[in-house]
Amino acid sequence: MTTTSNERSEQLDEAGLAVQNRLALGRQLGTGNIGHAEEDSDGRMRATIRIPEDELVWDPAIIILPHGGELELTLINDDKNTHCAVLPTIGDHLIIWLVNHSKGTATLNLPGPGTYWYGSTTGNDEGRGLTGAIVIGGEVPAEAKLDRPAQPRP
Repeated sequence: MTTTSNERSEQLDEAGLAVQNRLALGRQLGTGNIGHAEEDSDGRMRATIRIPEDELVWDPAIIILPHGGELELTLINDDKNTHCAVLPTIGDHLIIWLVNHSKGTATLNLPGPGTYWYGSTTGNDEGRGLTGAIVIGGEVPAEAKLDRPAQPRP
């Protein structure tokens, strides 16, 4: 499914991603669609991203999670080239090689609000557009907040 520029702008606005100081993503990712993780009854979330043939973008490029936790991510490479998915999780990043026309699955533990970047480090994939983000909204837990006075907000 192709998203027009206006539809994408509406999706960014709806998700709270188009304004500074909301979810800190702004309009940095100029390509790809926006997707939402599906949550199972046990709270585990699932999402699928793919690399369409000859496009050098993740689809969707932005995945929105309803909360932190465990995400089962399926990656599909429909491209004729090999790519390397570098994925965020607690601790070291996960790396999945995606040879042409292949599929892989990763389980990510993303604890709380923030923007978690993913990309492909093969060649110059990231520099050419193969960069994406997993976004979790909400407030930072009290135990993770800095002990400092309240800061003015715009």
